[in-house]
Order: sequence, then structure tokens, then C-alpha cells
Amino acid sequence: MDCPWWRGAPKRRLTFREVSALFKQRHPGVTIKAEAAGSRDCARKISDLGRSCDVFASADYEVVENLLMPEHADFNILFATNEMAIAYTAKSNKADEINLTNWYKILLDDDVNFGRADPNSDPCGYRTVMVFRLAQKHYQVPYLADDLIDKHGNKYIRPKETDLLALLEAGEIDYAFIYRSVAQQHGLKILRLPDPINLRSPKLADLYRTARVTVTGKRPGEVITRTGRPIVYSVTIPNNAQNRGLAEAYVALLLSPEGQAIMRKYGQEPIVPAQTREYDRVPARLRRLCKQVDGP
Repeated sequence: MDCPWWRGAPKRRLTFREVSALFKQRHPGVTIKAEAAGSRDCARKISDLGRSCDVFASADYEVVENLLMPEHADFNILFATNEMAIAYTAKSNKADEINLTNWYKILLDDDVNFGRADPNSDPCGYRTVMVFRLAQKHYQVPYLADDLIDKHGNKYIRPKETDLLALLEAGEIDYAFIYRSVAQQHGLKILRLPDPINLRSPKLADLYRTARVTVTGKRPGEVITRTGRPIVYSVTIPNNAQNRGLAEAYVALLLSPEGQAIMRKYGQEPIVPAQTREYDRVPARLRRLCKQVDGP
């Protein structure tokens, strides 16, 4: 029996690969067809193209709320957090110099190239722009956000953050804005940004909300404004799921102590217990792993 599912997460993300391997051990004969792309692009495959999906996991919980609910999904479960960071290698230009006080100066150097994800395709893309806006405020450097946005135009923008890994490995770019967990999983050097910039801390939610980015909406020509929030991952079972029983079992494993241990292993802090604002619409077997909340 096939169990197709999509996620707005990297094809090589070890967290889901290990969860899937454990799931297949417990469900012999099940084939998991994972399709990775930017979270927003994955959501549109369901909402716009009508493609079936059993499990949908997003790097931004608001993708599910804005693009899938209520027509294509009944609930949204928040299960993990992350943070934005700068990834690089030992061969990156000025790798021995970059630090928390000068990183933006180094990235604006004419001899340095950096990449980022597409804000219209991937939450990592609009979160990177939010990092730029928060950095401008934190370091009190006028026009810093615009300077960083305009540095390369679209040359080093890719549909999802993991597309940047190949550019790093090839030396085409020196630095990439990416989730810390992804950089950690791929053995890259990591510059961890201050909490007022990295979208990590729930305590700084009010500050993060001052950063806004305009991206494409559900319909052609529509635009919506994304507001900065702490990074929270979510998972749902779309209404067109063809294997709901298996889908519920997979999500249950992801939210279980075993799934949480796998997340911690690969640099993502699980939310324990997972949270949802749609508790009454969550499948009964998953409710015991969740708690009702008013907001993230």
C-alpha cells in the first residue's frame, strides 16, 4: 500500500527520513512517497492542482492556515521550532573573519556571494528578508535590509533553502541563509544570529512582528503580507488524503517521544506536547498527543 505525503521540507532532511524509516519498520509493505519543495509550493499542489496528499508538514504553520484551511484541511498541529542562521564552509571567502558584529558587512563585500530562498515559494525565503529587516533595527544601520535584498538581485535566489546547499558545496556562493537544523544536519559551519534577529525566541514575538514581507497569495495577482513570528513547524492531514489511517499513524509517530527524540537529534526542538487551535477537529488518536491553545 502506498502512502503519499508532501512536506515543505528538504528532500534530504534527516529528521523526516529517520521518522519514515522507523514508520516503515512498523508498517511492512508501506511505501512512503515523499515529495519535497517549498512549503507554499507544496500547499498549492493541493489547493490549486487538486493533488492528493496524506501528510503535509510545513516549515511555517501559517502556510497551512493561509493556503489550506478550511477548504483543504481541518486542523493544524504545531510540533517543532527552529531558528534562522548563516551557513558556510571552511572555503567560504572571509570564513575566518565573519562574526556576530560584522556578518552583514562581509555579506555586502563585493568579493562575497550569498544565497537565499524565494520568499514566494518557501518560508525560509520570507524569513530571510525578515532577518534583514530585524538586523537593520538591531544594528541600527539605515537601508541595511534593502542593501542585502538588492545585493545579487535574483541571481542566487532558489525555490527552497536546500537548493542553496549545492551552491555552497560548489563554491558558487560563500554563505546561505538557512535553518540551523539544516546546516547542522549537513555538517556546515554555522553563524548563529542574535535572538532579536533569528526568529527563535517566543519571548521576542512582539519584536518579530515588526518585520513584514509581501508575498504572493492564493489567487493569481493576489498578494499577502507575512508578519514575523517565532519559527514554528506544523503538520496536518489534508482532506483529500487517500490513506487516512496510515496518515494518522505517521503523525502519531512524529509527535511521540520517539519522534521528538529524532527531532532533537537533528537540531529541532520539539513542542511538547504539540499544540493546536482546532483540538475538536484533530483525529481522536492524535488528540492525546496535543493540547488546545489559543495561539502559537
